[in-house]
Amino acid sequence: MDASLPVSNQTEPLPEWIACHDDDEAYDWARSGWKRAAAIPGAWYDAAKADRIVERWPRIFRLTDDRFAGIPFKLLPWQEITVRLLVGWKKPVEIIDPETHAETISYVRIFRRLDLWIPRKNGKSEFLAALAVLFFVLEKIQGAQAYVFARDEEQALIPFNKMVQIIEAADGLKEDRHGNDRITINSKSIYLRETSSLCQLLTGSTKGKHGKSPTVTVGDEIHEWKSTEIADTLRQGTGARLQPIELYASTAGRRENRVGFEWFQESLSIMRGEIDDPSTLVVYFGIEDEDDWTDETIWRKANPSLGLTPTLDYLQTEFRKAKGRPAQEAIFQCYHLNRWVDQIGGWLPRSKWQACTADAKSWPRLWAENKGRRALLAFDVSSVNDLTALVAILPPDATNDKWIVIPRFWVPEDTLERRAQEDKRVNWNAWVKTGALETTPGDFVDLNFLMRAIFDAGAHFDVERIGYDPWGTSKLIGDLQHEGLDPELLVDMRQTTANLSAPTKEFERLVFAQDIEHGGHPVLGWMAGHCSVRFDVNLNYVPDKKHSLDKIDGVVATVMGIGLAMTDEEPEPVSPWDDPDYTLVKKS
Repeated sequence: MDASLPVSNQTEPLPEWIACHDDDEAYDWARSGWKRAAAIPGAWYDAAKADRIVERWPRIFRLTDDRFAGIPFKLLPWQEITVRLLVGWKKPVEIIDPETHAETISYVRIFRRLDLWIPRKNGKSEFLAALAVLFFVLEKIQGAQAYVFARDEEQALIPFNKMVQIIEAADGLKEDRHGNDRITINSKSIYLRETSSLCQLLTGSTKGKHGKSPTVTVGDEIHEWKSTEIADTLRQGTGARLQPIELYASTAGRRENRVGFEWFQESLSIMRGEIDDPSTLVVYFGIEDEDDWTDETIWRKANPSLGLTPTLDYLQTEFRKAKGRPAQEAIFQCYHLNRWVDQIGGWLPRSKWQACTADAKSWPRLWAENKGRRALLAFDVSSVNDLTALVAILPPDATNDKWIVIPRFWVPEDTLERRAQEDKRVNWNAWVKTGALETTPGDFVDLNFLMRAIFDAGAHFDVERIGYDPWGTSKLIGDLQHEGLDPELLVDMRQTTANLSAPTKEFERLVFAQDIEHGGHPVLGWMAGHCSVRFDVNLNYVPDKKHSLDKIDGVVATVMGIGLAMTDEEPEPVSPWDDPDYTLVKKS
């Protein structure tokens, strides 16, 4: 580049394309990016190059999905600002000319890393992929290397395939004027013939990532990463490149994921000037902790593409579905407002739970009133001196259009007084007197009581399946089978997100729809009142024993029972109770 170009723009006011957003706090990142770049000694802004790229962008790139497919990619204001900042700001660096070995000055991009934090449905993937194509294909660096990665290969395919679609839809990229291929596209690579450059899709594994020399790095969905090792390794490989660029993008996620949340906090610290990193451009749209997430005007702060995608009608619909349901509210805020989430307490509002029974004192009658009905059993065995739960779930049938939940609970007798003294919020002794809580002799739960209760339920109801978590239950399962329980009734239900996510959401739906009848059982109601849920990386959620305020074994067992009922088997399973050759104990 020409070393005689202007060397400073520090005193220049904000350009109009940023100044027009001067009253909008959502564009703090743009003002920060400009000012931090302008403060670098010798920095200058190449307005001609930025204007040229922005002007040609919709002439080259086309959108690829749904109603946008084939439409010229006209940059939205936030996208245009990002492009202008990335390609326009330059700084002088001293280099040795590779041909003459003379010391000289070259002007290179200031921003070598982009951290884009933006809610879902705002065109993140399309924009990220187009930027990758800009720097990998259009800059025409001889022997360039580009790498695309995410949490795993399947997730990385999203931005990679979007790059492919953009290349194929672009005007004059894939083929020359004679119809000859300039670019060879394979399932996991993109090869540029003209410059002998290669873009590769990477797996999420850290193995085999050393020895690379990236020109362009694309990393998606930071909030789900297990470590930064791939990003660190690729960055360390850029030393031979004069102006490499790293393009990272993500939505918010769980605070519990330290990798993603710490990267996010670093991004904001860079944007605010608390960390001196002039090489990183942070683009951030999201609501603050003090913002009222229910205010539609706040939604625009987090969604700069609102109206185009997502539409206001879509957000309003999602908001109505989530309102009043804490777990769904957290997901709405995370996905659509870019607010990080924690475990959610108060998952089942007390008013909703109480509305699920017409008579809050009817729980003792539910057992007798529903004799002979189809039922699913689930039990949750906690540590030896804590509560143990068995729950019978009775799906709707011709006799009742609600789901009936009938729990039983046991606690070691010798721990009862200690519990009563330590937690005076709960009337443990009253629960025992009314039969809501049963005791077993000694200071640990005798699982023989649970075993007899399972056989009692088998004699009383038409039990189809029995769900259990194998943790701590191997002896009980062996004893049940030794006593004659048909092993085909037993269903291993490990308490993982994969197993319990769908039943948890269904249980929540049933509670909010008042399609459950629990009879006001006091122990189960106490557990429901303080049950929290935990999220996985995809914001699926399940009851959270670790972070709930107290025991939630009854809620967990209820979710397991609903999960059994949701199991769709073909043909419809026939209960051994209907077979005259079977009782709960197999006849010889």
